[in-house]
Amino acid sequence: MKSVTVAALAVVAGLWGCSSTPSSTDASAASPAEPGKSSSSAQTGAATKGGTTGRAVAPVQAGASQRPDLKRSVYYEYDKYDVKAEYRALLENHARWLKANPQARLTVEGNCDEHGSREYNVALGQRRAESVTKMLVLMGARPDQIEAVSFGEEKPRATGHDDKAWSENRRSDFAQR
Repeated sequence: MKSVTVAALAVVAGLWGCSSTPSSTDASAASPAEPGKSSSSAQTGAATKGGTTGRAVAPVQAGASQRPDLKRSVYYEYDKYDVKAEYRALLENHARWLKANPQARLTVEGNCDEHGSREYNVALGQRRAESVTKMLVLMGARPDQIEAVSFGEEKPRATGHDDKAWSENRRSDFAQR
């Protein structure tokens, strides 16, 4: 068990060290725009290489009772469940909040696009939710605070049948429980 934990820490450290994106002081993370959301002051990030905009993630101070923006999502490449380094600040923010609020509970909901069978997508969605959960635990959250669930392709954010819609549906969402 100890070697698994050491290996997991090495993977996380490697992800952090391999980030090719420049660091910024606002800790913004890129994500596809959410349907139905207008450009407002909540959208503060600049366009990234992928053409998407990010929203700033306000750092949470230890002991703060305010929860982080729990409507955020982690997005994935096609048929992948590894968490990209660009989401590190977002996950650190959630882990910090969970550590400061031991009574808090969080559900990580894994989602997929419509490619693949129903069974495959449920399994992939679960792997996506669990990868986020494992990173939050490595960052200091307690395992009993987080539940990983999969919705497979059952909760699409976008209903189209093109690359843009599929990329918005390959995600893990945070929900407070």
